[in-house]
Amino acid sequence: MSTPVAAPASAPASAPASAPASAPAADPSAGPATGPGTGTAVRDAPAHRRCWSADLYADALRTGRGPLFLRRPDGWLLPLDIERWCAGPDDADRSVLRQCRGSVLDIGCGPGRMVAELARRGQTALGIDVTPAAVERTRAAGGTALLASVFDPLPREGEWGSALLLDGNIGIGGDPVALLARVRELLAPGGRLLAEAAPVNVDERVRARLDNGHGVHSPSFPWARAGRTALRGHAERAGWRTAAQWRLHGRHFLLLDTGR
Repeated sequence: MSTPVAAPASAPASAPASAPASAPAADPSAGPATGPGTGTAVRDAPAHRRCWSADLYADALRTGRGPLFLRRPDGWLLPLDIERWCAGPDDADRSVLRQCRGSVLDIGCGPGRMVAELARRGQTALGIDVTPAAVERTRAAGGTALLASVFDPLPREGEWGSALLLDGNIGIGGDPVALLARVRELLAPGGRLLAEAAPVNVDERVRARLDNGHGVHSPSFPWARAGRTALRGHAERAGWRTAAQWRLHGRHFLLLDTGR
């Protein structure tokens, strides 16, 4: 996750770990929380970059374990699945990799399990992440990674064959439509986006914090979550169409293309 997705980005997981006893219970069916409206996300990108570069996330990536959460203003916690992100690709991940075509851009690559696996398969892939520890770990695993936000100027814009937005990274920047429109700019004609939706019916934009469950948290930053229905709607508004969707091991994926 990067960047989202929230979680998420890029990036909160859809296969949560258990919360510590001292933390408020996570309720995946909770309804939308109040938060910044569409259009505020990109302007607040520096806050997103600072928070995900902070010690809480960097330390979790270096150790390969949590606990680590996204905390909403109302105290609700979303566990981040650090252990899964730092492991190798599982069956659900491999179902996504089978859909990749051409060169692959992993947005919010985190510790780089997808980029490293693509490299092992001989496929051109680049991970981007705003967290130096994520970039370091991706490179150590054999992948290629760049310290950058998806909203920065990037190599080979308009030439990538596929892009990934997994592990909640649809939340990057807090505005899914703006994020999805930006990804369209990065792909070649006929390119495809593999996006992971939240496992519940949710569509929310919030000010979130990273929280270790023991009273330490980051400054707030914009984040978003979108279930399958909401993600399809956001994608349509950004010029995508849903070519396929599937569920595996409790995770929900969409294959998006532009029909070009």
